[in-house]
Amino acid sequence: MKIEKSKIGNAYYYPLSQLKEMGFNVEKYPYSIKILIENVLRNLDGEKITEEDLEVIAGWKTGKDFAFSPTRVIMQDYTGVPLLVDLAAMRSELQRRGKDPSRVNPRLPSDLVIDHSVQVDYFGTEYSLSLNMKTEFERNKERYKFLKWAQGAFSNLRIVPPGNGIIHQVNLEFLSKVVDLREHNGVLTAFPEIVIGTDSHTTMADGIGVLAWGVGGLEAEAVMLGEPYYMTVPEVVGVRLTGEVREGVTPTDVVLYITETLRRKGVVGKFVEFFGPALSHLSVPDRATIGNMAPEYGATVGYFPIDEATLNYLRATDRDAEIVGEYAKAQGIFYGIEPNYSEMVNINLSDVEPSLAGPRNPDERVPLKKMAEIKTGNKRGKKIADGSVVLASITSCTNTSNPTVMLGAGILARKAVAMGLRSMNYVKTSMAPGSPIVVKYLNEAGLTPYLEALGFHVVGFGCTTCIGNAGPLPSDVEEDLKQGIEGYAVISGNRNFEGRINPLLKGTYLASPILVVAYALAGRININFETEPVGVDPNGRPVFLRDIWPTMKEISSYITLALNPKFYSEQKGRIFEGDENWKLLPVEGGLTFAWDPKSTYIVEPPWFKESSEFKEIRNARILMVLGDKVTTDHISPAGPIAKDSDAAKYLEERGTKELNTYGARRGNHEVMLRGGFANPKVKNLLVNKEGGFTVHYPDGTVDTVYRVAMRYKSEGVPLVIFAGKQYGTGSSRDWAAKVTALLGVKAVIAESFERIHRSNLVAMGVIPIEADWKSLNLKGNEVVDVELDEMKPRTTVTIKIRGESERTIKGIARIDTRTELEYVKHGNILNYVFKRLVQD
Repeated sequence: MKIEKSKIGNAYYYPLSQLKEMGFNVEKYPYSIKILIENVLRNLDGEKITEEDLEVIAGWKTGKDFAFSPTRVIMQDYTGVPLLVDLAAMRSELQRRGKDPSRVNPRLPSDLVIDHSVQVDYFGTEYSLSLNMKTEFERNKERYKFLKWAQGAFSNLRIVPPGNGIIHQVNLEFLSKVVDLREHNGVLTAFPEIVIGTDSHTTMADGIGVLAWGVGGLEAEAVMLGEPYYMTVPEVVGVRLTGEVREGVTPTDVVLYITETLRRKGVVGKFVEFFGPALSHLSVPDRATIGNMAPEYGATVGYFPIDEATLNYLRATDRDAEIVGEYAKAQGIFYGIEPNYSEMVNINLSDVEPSLAGPRNPDERVPLKKMAEIKTGNKRGKKIADGSVVLASITSCTNTSNPTVMLGAGILARKAVAMGLRSMNYVKTSMAPGSPIVVKYLNEAGLTPYLEALGFHVVGFGCTTCIGNAGPLPSDVEEDLKQGIEGYAVISGNRNFEGRINPLLKGTYLASPILVVAYALAGRININFETEPVGVDPNGRPVFLRDIWPTMKEISSYITLALNPKFYSEQKGRIFEGDENWKLLPVEGGLTFAWDPKSTYIVEPPWFKESSEFKEIRNARILMVLGDKVTTDHISPAGPIAKDSDAAKYLEERGTKELNTYGARRGNHEVMLRGGFANPKVKNLLVNKEGGFTVHYPDGTVDTVYRVAMRYKSEGVPLVIFAGKQYGTGSSRDWAAKVTALLGVKAVIAESFERIHRSNLVAMGVIPIEADWKSLNLKGNEVVDVELDEMKPRTTVTIKIRGESERTIKGIARIDTRTELEYVKHGNILNYVFKRLVQD
C-alpha cells in the first residue's frame, strides 16, 4: 500500500483525502475518529501496525480491534512513580542478566507532573502554602529523590517538579501542542496529538482539541516501551449543544447537568464528541471542565473539535496557533460540517440550573433549590450540629482554573466581606488552584484579599482535597463527628466517592467554587438560599445569596486578565526547574537506581523475579463477595494510612514514624499489598462489618483481607472475587489491579467492569469475567473452578461452584484483544514486555 504525503510550510503531513481512492469515504466521520485514522495511516509499518488495522479504523468498524501509536504519555506522581519504579526494576534486572540497562527508556515523549502529594495540613493563613510545600518535601523526600534520578537517567522523559499546578492544567496550559511537529520517517512531519495518561481525567485536554484519555499505568508503560496501544473501535455519541447558559448558571452547573444526562444515557466505553450551534458559546476552559468529567459520565473521551476558540486560547497562552489552524483545515479536522455519529444526544444549555452533585457520586445531580430538602438529624455536638458543612474546599480538579468560576468566587467573596460576613469558624476552608496563573489573575483583579478574609488562602498547587489529601479536620470538629454528628463537605472537585474526602463525613457535594464559598458562609448543607439568609451583617440585617452573587457582566469585566500571554510565557520558562527544595535534592545512582534496602517509599518490585505464567483456575476460594459500584478507592485506597492497618504495622516494624498516605507510598509494593481492600467503607457480604475483612475457609476465621489472602497463598490456594455492576469505577489506578494480583486473586467475576480497571486486571494477569451470578446465593465457603473454552478474545468460560451442591454458570472472559491474550499467557504485561527486551 502506497501512502502519500503532502506539505504545509516546511512540514509534511499524511492527508486523509487519499483514503477515498482506497475505498474509504471518511469526510463525514467524527473528528475524533479522523484523528485515529491519521495516526494509523502515518504509522503503518506492516508489523506492529498493519493494513488490517487501517481497514478496521478507516472503515469505522465499531467493536473491532486495532492498533495505533499515541504521540505522548502523561503521568502524575501517584500513578507515575510505580510506573517508573517498574522501568527502574527492568534496568536492574537487565544489568543482573548481563544486558545493557540503558535499553530501557521511554520510546516516545513522556511527561510526569508531580502534583498529587501536597496535603492540606495548614490552612487559613498566608503561610499555609509555604508550610504545606515544606511538609510535602519532608514527607516525600525519598520519592522525589527517585523522580529526580529518573529525570536525569531516562531519555525522552520530562518531569515537572511540585508547585506548578495539577497535571491536567499543566497539560492544558503548557504541554499540549494540539498539532505536533516532529521528525517522522526522516522528515519533519505535522500530526494531531493523541495523548494517553495515567490519570483518568487526562480527558481534560479534549477541551483544547487534543484527543486524550486515561489509561492504566500498565498500558501506558507498554506504550512507553514501544508497544502499540490496542483498543476497540469506539462508537461515537454526538452531543448537540444548543441554547445559551442563563444568568446565574456556572460552567460547573453545565458539566454536572451534562454528566447526569450522559450517565443516564449510557456512554460507557464510547467516545463523546460535542458539536452544534452552542459550541461557540463555550470557552476552552469551559470545554476543558466538561472534558475533564468524561470518566464521571462514563465516556472514554469528551472531545471538542479544533475551532477558532481553540486557536484564540493557544494565542492567549503563548503557543503557536497558526500551524494548528493551517493543519486542521487542510486535514479536515477543523470544526465545520456536522459529522455522522453512532447516535446523538441533544442538550439545551438553557435548561441548566444551579446545582450540586452528591452525596456519594458525581452523577447524582441535585438542583440548588432542592438542597434544602436534605434530611439530617437533630443532634448537636460541642462544636457542630447535624448538617454542618465542616469542609469547604476550592480544590484543583475540574474547574479551579476556569476563570469564570474562580473570578466569580472572588467577586462573591468581595461582596460578602463588604457586607461584614465571614466563614463559619468550624469550616475548614482551603483553595488549591490548578495553576499558579490563577493567583496571578486573582491578584491582578484585586480579589485575593477578599478570598483570604473568608479563609480561602492558597494551600498548594496540586491535587489536594479531591484525591483524599484534605488533611485532618480541626480536633473539636473531628471529635463531634466521631460521636455521630453528621458533617458534610462542599468541594469544587470531580469526585466524591464514599470515604474518599474524609471517612468521618456523612457526605460530600461537588459544586462550583462560587457555591463552595457560599456554603462556607452558611455553614450548613440544607440551607434554602431562596428564603434563608447566607449570613447576618454586624447590624443584624440578613444577607441573602442573591445579594452577593456575581453577575456575568461583573465576571466578564475581569476575564481578559486571565488570558494574558505574559503570564503563560513567564511560567513556561521555569516549569521544569523546580524551587529550592527540588534543586537541593541529591541524586543517587547512574544508569540503574541505587535501591535503598531501608526505604519505605521506593522498593524494587518482584515482577521479574517470580514466575507467574497463566494456568487454569482450579479449587479456588472466594476472597470477597462485593456489591455494585466498587471503586478503585475501595480496592486500592487513597488518603491517609490508618494507624491500626496492616500497612501501618508493616511500617512501624521498620521504625517509620510518618505513615503518610497510600498514594505517597505507591512505590512500595509491600505497603500497597497490605492496603488492598483496606478502605473502611468496603462492604464484603461474607462478613457482618464494614472494612477490609473476610473469612478464611474451611475454618471460618475472620481476619483482614491481607492476612486471609496470605494464608491462602501459603496453602497454595488460588482466589476469586465476585462483584456486582460497574466494578472498578473511579481513578485509573494500576495498583488496584496490582494488589489484586499480589493477593493471589486469579479472576474477578462481576456483572460489569469499568473500562480502565478491566484492562488493568488483564494487564496483571487477572481474568475479568462478566457473568450473572447473583442467583447463586453464595455463602463464601464454596470452591470454584474456572474453565476457559479456548484461549481467544472474549471467550466463554464455565464457572463451577462446589458447595452443598454443584452449580454451573457461563460467563465471558473480558480479555478483549489478541495482545491482551498474550499478556495473560505471559502472566502479566510487565513480563511480556521484559521478555521481548531480553530477546532483542
